[in-house]
Amino acid sequence: MMVNNVPVIFFFERLLDPVIVMGMLYLCPMLFGVPFTGYYLVLMVLVYFVSSAVYQLIDPYRTWRSGRLLPYARDLLLGWAVTVAILVLLGQLSGLARYYDPHSMLAWFIVTPVLLLTAHLAGRVIQRRRNYPSEVRSAVIVGANDVGLRFARAVENNAGLFMSVAGFFDDRAADRHPESLAHPVLGTMGDIAQYVREHQIKAIYISQPISAQPRIRKLLDELQDTTASVYFLPDIYVFDLMQARFDNVGGMPVIAICETPFTGLNYMLKRLSDIVLATVIQILLTPIMLVIAAAVKLTSPGPIIFRQRRYGLYGEEIIVYKFRSMTVAEDGAKVVQATRNDQRVTRIGGFLRRSSLDELPQFINVLQGRMSIVGPRPHAVTHNEQYRKLIKGYMLRHKVKPGITGWAQVNGLRGETETLDKMEARISYDLDYLRHWSLALDLWIIVRTIHVVLKRENAH
Repeated sequence: MMVNNVPVIFFFERLLDPVIVMGMLYLCPMLFGVPFTGYYLVLMVLVYFVSSAVYQLIDPYRTWRSGRLLPYARDLLLGWAVTVAILVLLGQLSGLARYYDPHSMLAWFIVTPVLLLTAHLAGRVIQRRRNYPSEVRSAVIVGANDVGLRFARAVENNAGLFMSVAGFFDDRAADRHPESLAHPVLGTMGDIAQYVREHQIKAIYISQPISAQPRIRKLLDELQDTTASVYFLPDIYVFDLMQARFDNVGGMPVIAICETPFTGLNYMLKRLSDIVLATVIQILLTPIMLVIAAAVKLTSPGPIIFRQRRYGLYGEEIIVYKFRSMTVAEDGAKVVQATRNDQRVTRIGGFLRRSSLDELPQFINVLQGRMSIVGPRPHAVTHNEQYRKLIKGYMLRHKVKPGITGWAQVNGLRGETETLDKMEARISYDLDYLRHWSLALDLWIIVRTIHVVLKRENAH
């Protein structure tokens, strides 16, 4: 079933909102005769991440879909106020606030929410003129089981679906029904067709195992005498899902059980944010990187940049750059992880590793498209070959580009993983990141990374 206003919601959430927010940030300084410097570009990246995270938490589109305009306007303005407060706080703490013109910033703060609200109301008018249906659809679920229960909860928790579950139909005895069943069992499968006709049910969702195929066929024959739409709820939860979704290949329907989160628009958003943020960081940190390069060269013999083979996207080998922090450049069949008080670490190398400044050249890898700013940390090839045989699902972390920082690193698993248990924990966090990726999660990881680096946890 298509949600009646999904195209409009999708357009605003993913495309028009960022265009309005960042477009006004570009125009307001120009209107006040202020040049658009690199600092405004930094702010543009920050506001994209911060506003995406804030609005994902507040979800004003929930009230948009339910038709309540005043609560929607309240949520939209509240989200913008929270976004502005966060940006002002970051600007004051970092000292960057002084680089922005106060008049153009004030104009941006005031005009942007007005334009957002105006654009959304215009979208609602367009939606109505296109005569989208908006009545609440009545639905029943065939199968009082775990999958049917999940679906009923999803419907109840999402008013934007404009659907109400009347109850379940199930052939099993009452003592076999889930205890947490919140809707009544209206009868058996043989009672469905009559109930649907009498109560004008709009949608029927079938949650039955493949073994029930004969009963399902019989049910479908009986339902041909109704106008209800019929849908199947496949029991894919028996698998270890990763970004599960429906798709089609050449017109053939398929179900993705294990997939990368970065497909379609998500890929473009991820890549765009990587390019913009990496470019800004490279520009701002170039003087520091030149100083580090000179320090590495002058304090120990060897190259400035350490190149090591790692596994990248889909397990393909890539070359990762780091400032050399050790007296050796291991990249063979045996690579020994750095340990606390490691004698191989150079004088300047110890500081670089504790502060994570040795990772700065990896922003070049990001611009090359080999890495992402946030993602599973890449391991040496020899470690990959070792652990893929010991840890179930290890190679699934390579369904995305490796990152400069990751979910595991901000959860205490930065640095040496001297035991199998620690590596298993790191992989568990990596896979959890793949399952639950969002721009808000990326932003949270970046913020947490700054905290971890400043505390210098587990770095040696």
